Amino acid sequence: MPGTVQSIERAAAILRTLAGGPGRLGLSEIARTLDLAKGTTHGILRTLQLVGFVEQDRVSGQYQLGGALLHLGTSFLDINELRSRSIVWADPLAARSGQAVRIGTVLEGRVLVVHHVFRPDDTFQTLDVGALLPLHATALGKVLLAYRAGSPVPDLEGFTRSTLTDPRALAAALEGVREAGWAYEIEEFLLGQAAVAAPIRGYGGLVVGAIGVSGPVDRLCDSHYQPLSGLVGYVRDAARAISRDLGATR
Repeated sequence: MPGTVQSIERAAAILRTLAGGPGRLGLSEIARTLDLAKGTTHGILRTLQLVGFVEQDRVSGQYQLGGALLHLGTSFLDINELRSRSIVWADPLAARSGQAVRIGTVLEGRVLVVHHVFRPDDTFQTLDVGALLPLHATALGKVLLAYRAGSPVPDLEGFTRSTLTDPRALAAALEGVREAGWAYEIEEFLLGQAAVAAPIRGYGGLVVGAIGVSGPVDRLCDSHYQPLSGLVGYVRDAARAISRDLGATR
């Protein structure tokens, strides 16, 4: 049997490092983490960049997973599997938060809602399973955009006065999502409504979906118009649990 190919092993190690990191990583940080020479690391990164598996930020020079690789990660995971693994944790999240729960993934440049648990009260609600939501104006969509789990946003349509329609403002918001590990939207898609969401990761740490809670602003936000920290914790806990079930190691 032939031996392993060292360059492929190193490329795989770089991809795992980027997938497991908090966001973008610099050349020196990647090289130091893997104990590789900067020149060797840069050469592998350049090759991965050429095939679309890695992208480099033009301003900071840092690297992140590319859209081509993330597309492979989402395509191997059947939507039904994402839904079936998530159902176990969606009902408890609705009970703990007192809010509606939705789970989504990317389909044709939008968020496809694959599971929806009603808010546990007697108010009138409609089932959102199968609905297609905008990526840039929803918490679920911002999570998916931040980790590049799908296609670029085709256009930044304005739904309310709070919708992010400026590409630079959206880019800044997505950077904040990567740093915090969760996303929110307040009256960006529907007036009077807010939402919080966190990433669902599959094998290798790739983001394959998102889970979140949604409801009236006064039930999700504090007096300073910020999401309640308790709700954020519930959502992140559920996302981590689903991720573990899907094979994520972190």
